[in-house]
Amino acid sequence: MTTLLWGVLPYVTLAVLVAGLVWRHRYDRFGWTTRSSRVYESRLLNIASPAFHYGILFVLVGHIVGLFIPESWTDAGGVSEHAYHLCSLYGGTAAGIVTVGGIALLVYRRRTRAPVFRATTVNDKMMYVVLVAAIVLGMVAKLSHTSGDGYDYRQSIAPWARSLFTLSPDTDLMGGVPVLYQIHVVFGMALIALVPYTRLVHMFSAPVQYLFRPYVVYRSRDPEQLGPRPERRGWERAGS
Repeated sequence: MTTLLWGVLPYVTLAVLVAGLVWRHRYDRFGWTTRSSRVYESRLLNIASPAFHYGILFVLVGHIVGLFIPESWTDAGGVSEHAYHLCSLYGGTAAGIVTVGGIALLVYRRRTRAPVFRATTVNDKMMYVVLVAAIVLGMVAKLSHTSGDGYDYRQSIAPWARSLFTLSPDTDLMGGVPVLYQIHVVFGMALIALVPYTRLVHMFSAPVQYLFRPYVVYRSRDPEQLGPRPERRGWERAGS
């Protein structure tokens, strides 16, 4: 079971992710979208959507730092283990609360606004369940090990995750990991595998080019410049 969960399942997850992205891009390009329901309701969406997106962004950054930045690097940068633990605990918990709050408001909006509810698919419901479970389990696992510097996942889960990229996963590292963390990792892999088949696929279409596009020139909204030019008596300046 240890080999299956921590040595095989990660690569199955990656294969499902890549195959899904390729299939979606080839056969469902018009469906590669968030399927926005803003046209049905925007007031709640303007609150819930930023909360969810900013929250999940910080959650993602926190996981990248925690899993792929070795402890020796933070020590070299002058960040003590206690300071790292406090930042991870409070920062991660705050990001998780914001994310779950955003999701809760999104779900409330979908359930209470009839047009939005009718546009909700079984696929959407499954995605919400797995997403919430992964985030909540991570928060519960973190808050269940707060004594001292908490559970040091950078000595077990993090090196295991990095070993996956060398194609020689060290499955023994996951043997002594607390059960809540193990379940959190399994739900995280399930979420990754679901990405290409849900609206979450739009995360691979972030408008990064907007950061480098030229300025957009807008016309003035001055009422005097709207519509036909008013007639003026006399001569006009050349080139006007």
